[in-house]
Amino acid sequence: MPPTTIASPREFGHAALNALLHPQNGEIAPIDGLRRLRDAGLDQLPLPGHGATLQRWQALAAVAAIDLSLLKLYEGHTDALAILAEIDGPGAPAGSNWGVWCTELPGTRVRLQQAADGRYLLDGRKPWCSGASGLSHALLSCWNEEGQACLASVALAQPGVHVTDEGWQAVGMHASASVDVTFSAARAFPVGAPGAYLARPGFWHGSAGIAAAWYGAACAIASHLHARAQHAAPDAVRLAQLGQIDCALRAVGALLREGAAEIDRHPQRDAMGLALRLRLATEDAATLVLHLATRALGAGPLCRDARFARLAADLPVFLRQSHAERDQATLGGIVAGAEEHPWAL
Repeated sequence: MPPTTIASPREFGHAALNALLHPQNGEIAPIDGLRRLRDAGLDQLPLPGHGATLQRWQALAAVAAIDLSLLKLYEGHTDALAILAEIDGPGAPAGSNWGVWCTELPGTRVRLQQAADGRYLLDGRKPWCSGASGLSHALLSCWNEEGQACLASVALAQPGVHVTDEGWQAVGMHASASVDVTFSAARAFPVGAPGAYLARPGFWHGSAGIAAAWYGAACAIASHLHARAQHAAPDAVRLAQLGQIDCALRAVGALLREGAAEIDRHPQRDAMGLALRLRLATEDAATLVLHLATRALGAGPLCRDARFARLAADLPVFLRQSHAERDQATLGGIVAGAEEHPWAL
C-alpha cells in the first residue's frame, strides 16, 4: 500500500534539511541523519509510478546535496519501503530502518533454506551492506534450494547476523559503512515469489532514481562555483566553465523530468532503457561538473571546506554504481532493436 502521509516538497528545501541534519552542536553520523528523516516523516515518499515520481526523485536529490553517505542509507530505506509495497511484503515495523542489499559477487552467495520446523534460515556472506551496523532490518538477495534468485527480509538484531568491519577501503563514501555481513542460520522471511524482485516494474524505476541522487550531488558541487562567480571579480575562464556546467545540468534535469513523467504515464512498461539512459547521461554530467568545478575553484574548497571536500570525494565512488560502457552497450542494443530511430523532435 502507498504511504498514507506523503512528505511535502517544502520539507525538502535546502534550509529545512540543513536545520534538521546539521544541528548547531556539529555533524551527525549518516545513520542518525536517517533516523531524523524517518522521525520527521520524510521517509514517506510517493511510490514510483504512482503519479509523483518526480517528487520522489526531488527528495533523493535534496538529501544527496547534503551528504551522499546519508543519501545511500536514505535511498536504501525508502527503496525497501517501495519494494515491500510493490510486491505485497510485510509492513515495516514502526521505528525501523531498512537497507536493500542485493549486490552479487562471485563466491558470496547467501543461501535461503527451509528448516524442518518450517522456518527460513539464511547462510552466507553478503558484500557492500551499507549502514549495516545501525540498521534494524534489510531486504537482501539470496538463493533458494532450487537455485532460484529470491528476496528475503531479515531482522539484524539476532545471533545469526554478524556485521564485520571488512570489505570497504574507500575514502569516498566511507561514512556509508558498506561492509560485509555474514549470516549463520539467521531467521528470515521470503518476500514475494522467486524472481519477483527483478521482474517487478519498480526495479528499473528505483534504478533510475539513483540518477536523481547523482544529479543532486552534482548540483551541490556546481552551486559552489555559482557562489564564487556571484561574489568574485569577473573571470572569463570561470564563467565559461560555469556556462558548460549550466548546459550539462539543464539538459540532464530536463531528461530526468521527462523520465519521471514517462514512468508515471506507463508504470507497467519495461523501463530498462529509460533507466539506463538517465543513469548514463547523469553520470556524464556529474563527471563533467566535478571536473570543471574543481578546476575553476582550485584547491581551496577541496582543502578547507569540509562539506565540499566530502562531496568531491564521495561522488566519484557513488558514480561507480554505473556499469559504464557495459550499460552503454546494453542501451545501444535496445536502441538498435527499435524499428525507427528515436530522436525526432
